[in-house]
Amino acid sequence: MFDLKNKVALVTGARRGMGKADALALAAQGAKVAVTDIDLAECQVVVNEIKAKGGEAAAFKMDVSSAAEVDQVITAVVAQFGRLDILVNNAGIYAPKLALDLTEADWDKTITINLKGQFLCAQRAAREMAKNKWGRIVNIASVASGQIGVGIAGGAHYTASKGGVLGMTETLADEWAALGINVNAIAPGAIDTPMVSASQIPKEAMDALLAKVPLKRIGRPEEVAAAVVFLVSEEASYITGATLYV
Repeated sequence: MFDLKNKVALVTGARRGMGKADALALAAQGAKVAVTDIDLAECQVVVNEIKAKGGEAAAFKMDVSSAAEVDQVITAVVAQFGRLDILVNNAGIYAPKLALDLTEADWDKTITINLKGQFLCAQRAAREMAKNKWGRIVNIASVASGQIGVGIAGGAHYTASKGGVLGMTETLADEWAALGINVNAIAPGAIDTPMVSASQIPKEAMDALLAKVPLKRIGRPEEVAAAVVFLVSEEASYITGATLYV
């Protein structure tokens, strides 16, 4: 099951955290992986780890908010690997600030990276996938996307961006089904990543969040990566426009 041999995958925000776990998991199933992020050196560390385990990968510096960079990198990925089959839209930021203190610049930066960035990557990737009438796109959202009553104090801009990801996912799934492209979202809960650690969420806030989690613990990036592998595999061929909560 979940055989990804001969598939080419691109993961954004893949230098650490969930993106790194996604890249490693896809490579473990046989995919050739383009590891992309804003720090090329850190991407190369992930590539070296994949290669050490017998996989095939390459590192690319890419700012998802730049249409020009997205186009250049995907063009380079196709030139190196011959095709693009899988996109994992993982790149994102979370810089908490209470709504009354948010500036327009704070809002724009988060929306640009978390929502516009996912669209730019999905659009460019879909143009390649359509050539082969096969593609899988997984957009990383959040449990705080406005669907299940989980709000985050200080996260108005973040939750708005992730709610937009869910709406966009459903629309792209509808538009691109005829092209052989499945588009789904994963909405992770509290996951043990550098971004969560760096956000300095107060202990009482984290405790309140975990109190809503039936398993009463923080999740691991590898648990999200397992869901990614499922959604991009043939085993999930009849799933599109869905959101999987992890």
